Amino acid sequence: MPICTNTFLLIITLITIHVADNNQPLSGASTVVEIPHIDFIEMSAVQPHESDPDVIWDDDFGLEKAYLESSGKIDYEVKFGTTGGSMEAGFEKDMIEGKGNRKVAFGDFPSNRNVLRAGEHFDEIYWRIYVKHEYGWEGAPAKMSRATSIVSARPWRQAMIAHVWSGEGNSLTLDPVRGVDEQSAKVKTQHYNDFKNFHWLGNSPCSEFQISSTEESGYWILVESMVRLNTPGKNDGLNRLWIDGRLEAERTNLNLRGTYTEHGINAVFLEAYWNEGAIKTENRWFDNFVISTQAIGPVVSPANPVIHKTLYHGRDSLSAWEIELATDYSGNSIVFQSKEIRPQEAIKIASENGTFSGILQKKSKLTSGETYFCRVRQKNYNNIWSDWSRWHQPFTVE
Repeated sequence: MPICTNTFLLIITLITIHVADNNQPLSGASTVVEIPHIDFIEMSAVQPHESDPDVIWDDDFGLEKAYLESSGKIDYEVKFGTTGGSMEAGFEKDMIEGKGNRKVAFGDFPSNRNVLRAGEHFDEIYWRIYVKHEYGWEGAPAKMSRATSIVSARPWRQAMIAHVWSGEGNSLTLDPVRGVDEQSAKVKTQHYNDFKNFHWLGNSPCSEFQISSTEESGYWILVESMVRLNTPGKNDGLNRLWIDGRLEAERTNLNLRGTYTEHGINAVFLEAYWNEGAIKTENRWFDNFVISTQAIGPVVSPANPVIHKTLYHGRDSLSAWEIELATDYSGNSIVFQSKEIRPQEAIKIASENGTFSGILQKKSKLTSGETYFCRVRQKNYNNIWSDWSRWHQPFTVE
């Protein structure tokens, strides 16, 4: 039976609509793909800090170590890299004091138990951790870490403190304190956290990086701090904070100890404390903890490192992802561009998986001693790409 003209046109129209829709998201599928991050880089088997004479302490949380004080268990399921574990630092809902802490004593700390490099005097130190907040994290815990000068056995009196605390919003900030009378060199504090006798030296500006925001949850972030005591009688002390390889906050021209010199910096504490109580039950972890008299920086990896992306969280499925490497935080010098990587969540940076470019054109590996930054994007099975992440997750080649 012949098809009438109107019926034929209707069938053609429906076919055209169906073909056109084949490249569109399925009904109910997301049209926005979450921006991924690089979770971690597989590290070299031996890290430089393990044999560095400038290093006071290091812990990858593979085994329990002898701290001055510690609480909370090691999590062997969540870790930066593929070995060791991590320190649990999360919270149950409404909890003020979180799941774990670690206290390291060194130098002239007034104790004869678990004091590293006992008797030495330290006027400048650096400390580094990697921090991961559970995917979907909400809220800003008050305290993360501190370096301090303890001048007496219990009760611990403090000559100075360099706090790394939450700032405005979901930022981190530095909040240094002097516990010494500026003129007499007398330690004014009578016990630990003697707020009444603290002289606060300024807690702003805060970091631009919103480390405890939901957007920055689910992957490992490098946090490094340093403090240098002032020359006695001068205002030349220094306190700095780097996040993800970039200087995010600093306090200069500090008077941290007046003319007091009997004790130097002699302790670093990792903390989980939420002044107002946690808004929900959620986990946080610390890993790769190092204390040194020199800058530490990121982990060290092979020249063809294996790099792990965060898990895909879309309602649909992951189709592919791409990664690029650059030698700077702004991505001005890109040196590697991957092919489309199928749904596996890791890639080896090598010629079979992408192209070396820029200063590494025609090379087959990264340059020894150089630090690289990553950015990444992903697409779903509807061929919708996410935006690129910002440049992040620095690592140094062995």
